[in-house]
Amino acid sequence: MTEITTEGVCLCFYAHLRARHEGMLLSEWLLAEARRAGIGGGSVFRATTGFGRHGVLHEETFFELADNLPVKIEFLLRPEQAEAFLARVRDAGVDVVYATSAIRFGVLGAQ
Repeated sequence: MTEITTEGVCLCFYAHLRARHEGMLLSEWLLAEARRAGIGGGSVFRATTGFGRHGVLHEETFFELADNLPVKIEFLLRPEQAEAFLARVRDAGVDVVYATSAIRFGVLGAQ
């Protein structure tokens, strides 16, 4: 069994489920841009409840707000990839909240 570990960055974007950029859902646009940038993978996670910078609470139980729940779009990257991808998103004029944190990530098993 081999293990490959990397010092890196967890880059997370936070948006509403229905947020759009260039006619696409923002989560789909970010994943597509990441693929074009050669990033190895990314994931989208939907929240069940949340509120953002405007203070509006979104919950699955409120029918009128349930289709606009928060989503988190997450990438595990090398530091230079994170900087390049953030620059790409910034240059595209995307309106989104993001966070980064230093991490160590790895792959276990046969490569």
